[in-house]
Formats: sequence, structure tokens, C-alpha cells
Amino acid sequence: MADASPTRPWWRRWFGTRSERAAVRFLKKRGYRVVVRNYRCAQGELDLVALDGGCVVFVEVRSTEKEDAGRPAASVNLAKQRRLTNLALHFLQKHRLLENSARFDVLAVSWPPGDREPAIVHYKNAFEAVGRFQMYS
Repeated sequence: MADASPTRPWWRRWFGTRSERAAVRFLKKRGYRVVVRNYRCAQGELDLVALDGGCVVFVEVRSTEKEDAGRPAASVNLAKQRRLTNLALHFLQKHRLLENSARFDVLAVSWPPGDREPAIVHYKNAFEAVGRFQMYS
């Protein structure tokens, strides 16, 4: 099936949307309230913004078709962390939430071949804010 290549944009969008839906279900079952999906601004996009009690949680969803959930989670490198930090700061400023506690979680969603449901590994508080955001913590 040559058309199902992950390098094709439509496939990546479909696969990413499918993984984000699974991530939302996962978080809701654990008591999170998902308040924003795919928050976009000039600086980029946040996959999910959720509330865990009074804490604003910025959730990065990484997915793979393989069983190894560690590989997608490891792709949230320092440059990605910096970008997510800047996006989170923008979101908190725009919504006047700078006084709230916030954290960054990563959900690694793996879809092993033949499985209908994904395996999800939740990296709670996956990394600390990087750069100028730190002065607000």
C-alpha cells in the first residue's frame, strides 16, 4: 500500500488527528478537562491545553505506528521544548493566566500493527520551561 506512506501530508494529518483524539480520551478518563485543541498563533501550535485541577497543562502528543513509545517522546528535544515554552507563555498571557501553575506533559501514542487501540505512555511534567518563561514560575 504505497499511498499510506507517513511522508505524505494527508496521511500525517490523519494519523496525527487520530492520535490526538486518542490522547483526549486518555486524558478525560484521568480527570483532565481538555479546554483547547490545536491552539495556533504566529509562533506555532500547541496540540492540547488541559486543566488538571487548577494546573494548566500543555500537552504535546507524539505518535508512531510502532510499539516503541520512547522514540516519539524522545523527539521533544531542547529546540521543541523552547518552542513549546514560548507558545505556552503566549497562551498564558493572552488568556490572563500567568498567575496559574502550569506544566508540560508529553503523551507518546503508539499504534502497533493490528491493534485497534493505541498504547499511551504519559510523561507527566516531562520537562521544565526553557528560556524566558522561567521568570514567571
